[in-house]
Amino acid sequence: MKEPSRFLKSVVALSREAGRRILKIYHSDFRVGLKDDRSPLTAADLAAHHCLVEGLNRLRPVYPVLSEESSDVSTADRKRWETYWLIDPLDGTREFIKRNGEFTVNVALIHQGRPVLGVVYAPVLDLCYFASEHCGAFRQVGEGECEVIAVRMCSPDTPRVVGSRSHRTQEMETYLTRLGGCDLVSVGSSLKFCLVADGSADLYPRLGLTSEWDTAAAQCIVEAAGGRVTDLAGQPLSYNGRTTLLNPYFLAYGDSSRDWRRYAKGIVG
Repeated sequence: MKEPSRFLKSVVALSREAGRRILKIYHSDFRVGLKDDRSPLTAADLAAHHCLVEGLNRLRPVYPVLSEESSDVSTADRKRWETYWLIDPLDGTREFIKRNGEFTVNVALIHQGRPVLGVVYAPVLDLCYFASEHCGAFRQVGEGECEVIAVRMCSPDTPRVVGSRSHRTQEMETYLTRLGGCDLVSVGSSLKFCLVADGSADLYPRLGLTSEWDTAAAQCIVEAAGGRVTDLAGQPLSYNGRTTLLNPYFLAYGDSSRDWRRYAKGIVG
């Protein structure tokens, strides 16, 4: 794809606008509903969804949009898409409900099964991570200067590991036991990837269910920062190639010289 970076400025601005709409509801007495799969849904999820879809449809050329809040597209239809936007309007709804600030707006551009642009914005923190293919990865706090970020290439003997605050599994516990000594930090949403991308953490093992919109934007940021996001067989996560929108289990890391996969031996996901 030719220069996906040309969309970055617009998508960062759009993600910030979606964040502002989320915060209006975050600071109100909002109600919590349930989707068909019993996962929580708030007015903020829908407000951010409409903001992003409307904004992305104003960009040229126009690409299809697949959102967590409008994912009822047939497999046959979406498999015809060579390029499309993949969004999670509010990643970390449980963190939103707990009011701990650890939720994000995620926007990715997918081309031929790979994320070539990614924006992750944390509204409460006013913290934005963004990247595009051949352009590098960046972090910006508020309206401050954009800072180039990179993964930590050499992990210490006691690596810093980030894990889900709301989704812990037995497979994850097994992995951590095998890994041995580590500094474990629990964080919500796709901020876990971003801590790997900026060198604040060494590893994010996700041995539990996620969907493609949960990972695409942040995967682009990790990879642009010099890291990797792979399944347990060592292959990069890919998109729109399966009948399901669920991801396999995966590992996001910076230090490729260390065999992080060996601790997952026998774990299937």
